[in-house]
Amino acid sequence: MRTVRTYSDIIKIKMHNETTQQYNGYAVRPSAHRLPDGSFSSNLVLERNGRARAEGRYQFYSLDYFASEEQALQYSTRWARHWVDTRG
Repeated sequence: MRTVRTYSDIIKIKMHNETTQQYNGYAVRPSAHRLPDGSFSSNLVLERNGRARAEGRYQFYSLDYFASEEQALQYSTRWARHWVDTRG
Protein backbone atom coordinates (compact mmCIF):
# COMPACT_ATOMS: atom_id res chain seq x y z
CA MET A 1 0.00 0.00 0.00
CA ARG A 2 1.38 3.39 -0.97
CA THR A 3 0.96 6.41 1.27
CA VAL A 4 0.06 9.68 -0.41
CA ARG A 5 1.55 12.70 1.32
CA THR A 6 0.09 16.17 1.23
CA TYR A 7 2.15 19.34 0.95
CA SER A 8 1.75 20.03 4.69
CA ASP A 9 3.01 16.51 5.48
CA ILE A 10 6.10 17.13 3.36
CA ILE A 11 6.77 20.42 5.15
CA LYS A 12 6.48 18.67 8.52
CA ILE A 13 8.89 15.96 7.41
CA LYS A 14 11.39 18.57 6.23
CA MET A 15 11.20 20.40 9.54
CA HIS A 16 12.11 17.18 11.37
CA ASN A 17 15.22 16.90 9.20
CA GLU A 18 18.29 18.62 10.48
CA THR A 19 19.48 21.72 8.70
CA THR A 20 23.11 22.73 8.96
CA GLN A 21 24.18 26.32 9.53
CA GLN A 22 27.71 27.64 9.99
CA TYR A 23 28.45 29.85 12.98
CA ASN A 24 31.89 31.02 14.20
CA GLY A 25 33.73 27.86 13.19
CA TYR A 26 30.97 25.39 14.08
CA ALA A 27 28.45 23.44 12.05
CA VAL A 28 25.16 23.98 13.89
CA ARG A 29 22.40 21.38 13.44
CA PRO A 30 19.24 22.19 15.38
CA SER A 31 16.46 19.61 15.42
CA ALA A 32 13.11 19.06 17.09
CA HIS A 33 11.52 15.84 18.25
CA ARG A 34 7.76 15.49 18.67
CA LEU A 35 6.82 13.95 22.00
CA PRO A 36 3.75 11.79 22.75
CA ASP A 37 1.99 14.74 24.44
CA GLY A 38 2.32 16.80 21.23
CA SER A 39 5.06 19.09 22.50
CA PHE A 40 8.48 19.37 20.86
CA SER A 41 11.88 18.80 22.40
CA SER A 42 14.65 21.09 21.14
CA ASN A 43 17.89 19.28 20.30
CA LEU A 44 21.23 20.28 18.89
CA VAL A 45 24.45 18.92 17.40
CA LEU A 46 27.52 21.17 17.18
CA GLU A 47 30.64 20.19 15.26
CA ARG A 48 33.81 22.25 15.31
CA ASN A 49 35.06 22.75 11.75
CA GLY A 50 38.39 21.11 11.01
CA ARG A 51 38.44 18.83 14.08
CA ALA A 52 38.27 15.07 14.27
CA ARG A 53 34.61 14.11 14.37
CA ALA A 54 34.55 12.69 17.92
CA GLU A 55 36.83 15.40 19.33
CA GLY A 56 34.84 18.38 18.11
CA ARG A 57 31.28 17.02 18.27
CA TYR A 58 28.80 18.05 20.95
CA GLN A 59 25.25 16.71 21.23
CA PHE A 60 22.53 18.28 23.36
CA TYR A 61 19.10 16.70 23.84
CA SER A 62 15.94 18.13 25.36
CA LEU A 63 17.32 21.62 25.87
CA ASP A 64 13.75 22.72 26.52
CA TYR A 65 10.18 21.91 25.44
CA PHE A 66 7.84 23.90 23.21
CA ALA A 67 4.31 23.88 21.83
CA SER A 68 5.53 24.12 18.22
CA GLU A 69 8.33 22.63 16.18
CA GLU A 70 9.35 26.05 14.89
CA GLN A 71 9.78 27.38 18.44
CA ALA A 72 11.93 24.36 19.36
CA LEU A 73 14.16 24.82 16.30
CA GLN A 74 14.56 28.55 16.92
CA TYR A 75 15.49 27.93 20.54
CA SER A 76 18.10 25.31 19.57
CA THR A 77 19.67 27.79 17.15
CA ARG A 78 19.76 30.61 19.73
CA TRP A 79 21.14 28.23 22.37
CA ALA A 80 23.89 27.08 19.97
CA ARG A 81 25.00 30.64 19.25
CA HIS A 82 25.12 31.45 22.95
CA TRP A 83 27.13 28.27 23.66
CA VAL A 84 29.64 29.02 20.89
CA ASP A 85 29.96 32.67 21.94
CA THR A 86 30.62 31.80 25.60
CA ARG A 87 32.65 28.58 25.23
CA GLY A 88 33.69 28.21 21.59
